Parts: sequence; C-alpha cells; structure tokens
Amino acid sequence: MVEPTTVQTSRLDAQTSRLEPFRTELTGYCYRMLGSGFEAEDAVQETLVRAWRSFDRYDERRGSLRTWLYRIATNICLDMLRSAQRRALAMDLGPAADGPGIGAPAPERVFVQPVPDGAALSMHGDPEELALRRETIRLAFVAALQHLPPRQRAVLILRDVLCWRAEEVAHLLESTVASVTSALQRARATLRTVDRAPGEPFRPADPNQRDLLARYCDAFERHDVEALVALLHEEATMSMPPVRFWLRGRDQIRLALLDPAASCAGARLVPVAANGSPAFWQLRPAPEGGYRPFGLVLLDVADGLVTGLTTFLDADRLMTLFGPPAELPSADR
Repeated sequence: MVEPTTVQTSRLDAQTSRLEPFRTELTGYCYRMLGSGFEAEDAVQETLVRAWRSFDRYDERRGSLRTWLYRIATNICLDMLRSAQRRALAMDLGPAADGPGIGAPAPERVFVQPVPDGAALSMHGDPEELALRRETIRLAFVAALQHLPPRQRAVLILRDVLCWRAEEVAHLLESTVASVTSALQRARATLRTVDRAPGEPFRPADPNQRDLLARYCDAFERHDVEALVALLHEEATMSMPPVRFWLRGRDQIRLALLDPAASCAGARLVPVAANGSPAFWQLRPAPEGGYRPFGLVLLDVADGLVTGLTTFLDADRLMTLFGPPAELPSADR
C-alpha cells in the first residue's frame, strides 16, 4: 500500500474543508426529498464521497461549489426515489382505529421518519428565520412533500424552501426556466390539495408554548390522564409508527391512555431536538433499574393545545441517528 505524500494529504484536507461545511444544509435538502433521516444521511455521505473523488474535475466557471454539490445530491435522491413508494404518516394510510389493538408493524419504508434538528438545520440566525426553517422539516410538511413527483419535489424545495432563483434551479436540473416555473406551479397546486395536520414549529422563547409543554410533561409524568387529555385539541390524533394504527379525538386517546396493557405509568420525558417540533424521548423503567428509551415523541401544537402525538417506537435504531437521551432521570425522580 502506497502512503499518501504530505502534498496529497494537504490537498485532500483542503478539499474536505471546502466540502464539509455544506453537510447540514444538504442533509436538510435530502431529508425533505426522501422523508427519512437515515436515508438523508446516506445520500449526503454519498454526495460528499462523489464530490471528493471528482473534485479535480470541478470547474468553478460552470457554477458555484454549492450548486455542484446540490446537483450531485439531487441526482442521488432522484435515483433513490426511482422505485421507492411514497412515505406517509399513519393518518394517510387508512381510517382511524376504533378502540385498542395496534396490530402488526409495517415496514420502515412506509412511514416518514424523523430527523435530528442539528443534522438538518443551521441553528444560527434570527429566531423567526429559524422558526421558518423548523416549519419546513415538520413531519406534516415533509409528508405533504412526498405527494409530489420527485422532480417537482426538488423544484419546490429549491424554489420555495431554499429560495433559489428559477435560473439557478434550471441550471442545476439542466432544464429551462419555463420548465422549472411550470413544475413549481403544478407542485404548489398539488400541495394545496393535501390535508396537512395543523401545528407550529418549536419556539423555545414563546412563553405560551413553554407553558403548554411544561403542563403536558407534568401531567404525563404524573400519569394524570384527565389533565393530559384536557391539553389535547378535540380532534387531536395519536399514532405510533411503525404500526399503522392511529386514533382521532380526545375520547379515543383517553381510552388508549387508560388501557392497563399500554400504561405509561412511571414513564419520563426528556427533551430532544427533532423535526423542528416539540419532541421528547419517552423513557420507561427498565427491569434492571433506571430507565431506557421506549420511543421518540413528536408533538404538534397549535393555539395553546396539542393537536397531534406521534411516537416512533423503534427507539434503539433511532438512537443510532439521534444519540442517546441527553439526560437520564434517576430512579427516585
């Protein structure tokens, strides 16, 4: 094996230092395209590897480094989506359940999957701008994007989310401005027909949202079902991917929370940054003592109430993407 020379190592380090700063924004773009934090991570890694291998052929006269990387990422995403089925939320897959019994899990590829905020969003800038960025990775928005054909999806994300000019998108897609404009109009028309769950992005500085989340966590950890249900919107939904089962309405959710076979008594909630939304690891007592993650809970909140609860149950796998909970409560908490 031939060891790289000092000059080669220096050149490779320089290439990496130019490519790596784009990782977060590319992950956000690929996540909106693919609807899976795991797939977005894979797509971005492949993008950077391809760019690193062909960096010597990159010609700045043909476009910026950013545009070149987005072109590679777009082509990778389009290839990944070529034979993939549309990812969805449980509410898109069938009617609400009427009573307990969650059924067998569906394959992972059926559902929109979560993503860590830190992987997909830049945390710098004005708080209102950050709130807008958070809105574009909420589960409901990403699920709505999955209704679009892949190229329309790319056009809408680049134009309406990332605010690229039509000429830039046409150059990236090797298309025309007229074609990009037409695709954007069709994409916007389709999104207007998609029923999106109401919800606000996570706003840590908003006292009303902070108060709602504090009361929700308190009621949950005391297993006070009546207090918890009082914080829900009348038409709130509850789902638990990877199972297709979902519920609509306070009364149905109340019955599910009171079911002894699915009791959350003794569970704890630890905040986590996911999908630009209020989110928590749900921890349950472990037989050997202490707590272990049971699921990743994402909340939709609007107008001072919780409008949706989504609990991703595959906690062990999700920890490989999110890392373990930032803090683990003591057994006597």
